[in-house]
Amino acid sequence: MVDNEKSCVYKNRDAPVEARVKDLLSQMTLPEKVGQMTLIECSVASQAVIKDYSIGGLLNRAGNWPFEDAKSSYWADMIDGFQRSALESRLGIPIIYGIDAVHGNNDVYGATIFPHNIGLGATRDVDLVRRIGAATALEVRACGAHWAFAPCVAVVKDPRWGRCYESYGEVAQIVSEMTSLVSGLQGEPPKEHTNGYPFLAGRKNVVACAKHFVGDGGTNKAINEGNTILPYKDLERKHIAPYKKCISQGLSTVMASYSSWNGDKLHSHHFLLTEVLKQKLGFKGYVVSDWEGLDRLSDPPGSNYRNCVKMGINAGIDMVMVPFKYEKFTNDLIDLVESGEVSMARIDDAVERILRVKFVAGLFEYSLADRTLLPTVGCKEHRELAREAVRKSLVLLKNGKYARFLPLNCNAERILVVGTHADDLGYQCGGWTKTMYGQSGRITNGTTLLDAIKATVGDETEVIYEKTPSEETLAARKSFSYAIVAVGELPYAETMGDNSELIIPLNGSEIITAVAEKIPTLVILFSGRPMFLEPQVLEKAEALVAAWLPGTEGQGMADVIFGDYEFQGKLPASWFKSVDQLPLDIESNGYLPLFPLGFGLGHDSVENSNTV
Repeated sequence: MVDNEKSCVYKNRDAPVEARVKDLLSQMTLPEKVGQMTLIECSVASQAVIKDYSIGGLLNRAGNWPFEDAKSSYWADMIDGFQRSALESRLGIPIIYGIDAVHGNNDVYGATIFPHNIGLGATRDVDLVRRIGAATALEVRACGAHWAFAPCVAVVKDPRWGRCYESYGEVAQIVSEMTSLVSGLQGEPPKEHTNGYPFLAGRKNVVACAKHFVGDGGTNKAINEGNTILPYKDLERKHIAPYKKCISQGLSTVMASYSSWNGDKLHSHHFLLTEVLKQKLGFKGYVVSDWEGLDRLSDPPGSNYRNCVKMGINAGIDMVMVPFKYEKFTNDLIDLVESGEVSMARIDDAVERILRVKFVAGLFEYSLADRTLLPTVGCKEHRELAREAVRKSLVLLKNGKYARFLPLNCNAERILVVGTHADDLGYQCGGWTKTMYGQSGRITNGTTLLDAIKATVGDETEVIYEKTPSEETLAARKSFSYAIVAVGELPYAETMGDNSELIIPLNGSEIITAVAEKIPTLVILFSGRPMFLEPQVLEKAEALVAAWLPGTEGQGMADVIFGDYEFQGKLPASWFKSVDQLPLDIESNGYLPLFPLGFGLGHDSVENSNTV
């Protein structure tokens, strides 16, 4: 531990944050400073590694749990074990543990899973998103983690992009409004808060991370990790604007993007990371790389790693998501400093930023998990909040051909429920749920659409469910009052989600047409983006609802389709007629979508698909 004769201002919780940062920094060796800049995956962490390398942060790969279906208490045990190792190091600097809590604490079994961002963008409800952030913070802190890799504030310009559902919408105004998630996660900053300075309200909050800086939603041809081609003034107006709103709320961390701007990779972009983000916008938190982000600065990735480290750190990356080869990273960075290729001033700036966030977050005082928060995980209050979010996110695209079709009669004698997504909780939640790419089936606690329908209809109503409608069932069409068809996308994430066709998979259009030709039909589409709607789907279906990826609380859908609540959702992105139109530009004179940005009907609306 620190020599008792030396200053211990940094241990004094009542001392000003900057005095604590300065005092601790003055006592650190170069290896200890480099250690604080190192973020490693928990699978390579051990007591010796954390202590000997002065590791600054840990995270877990999505789908890497303490064990299958581990609940929050087991996560807290694991993370606390790592934390105790850090506290036993010479200076006792706590680690910060990050987790991919992007729509609730989605890696943890039993946590509340909220709608993905594209659905929240449809709500236009700033306070709702703030409350979701606050609920997520409690469920994250309950498992011992301190840092959520959220919100994604990308402005999506083309639904073919595989991360479309991580965006709140296609214009900076919508995305900027939804950054209230930052205040939910971190707490509301005081009125006298200085823009750019990190802020965390207390022990029930977590460090937020705005990502991915910057322009990742506007890449050419919607290629994930691709190239955004724009002059700076347009980049600032269309993509940087949401970061300004985040910083004004005391944002603590920013994650760099894998993508490039006009051919230059963001992880090595000094102008954008340092001159714009840190200097012009005044951001005083720290910049973290994405997973193996520095490796991708070379071609092929990982070659000439030492030079990749040099470029990334000199550009303004403060903490590096290594995540595995911590020995090589730390050795290379120490060597770069000793050779003068990376200045000590750059190292000190990075470490000051990391320590500043740790002090502001109270990690030195409250390092271990607060077990009193465990009952909040998946609690009734949070599930009701998620249910409210589902209700408000649904967008009604069509309601009857010549007379309104919705709301449905919950006392109908016999109804048919059809489709691959009607009773699949994993499909309903989408990617970044339990694993990075998501899974099918009952992957956690929750309510599917079918569960919700059965819980809502009258006792005398018979509900017939078939994943694929049989000829026998369709032949008995007159016995059904109506049908509900639920189809949509399979779970995906990142590059795996890039899609140039956007056709409803698993014969979704064919299933809709087959049912709708026989029985009056409501179609509920589960997707992370607008999809191609074939003419026969629009023509045959009586009603069409975009449900996005609503998460675990399917009862919110039944609340609206049966009329207990009104449809409120408005499109957060333009709905194209054909993929040949993409990307659609709302500022263009040639803007002719199928449904425009902001479109959304109510129960009393009637929209003939032929006139849309």
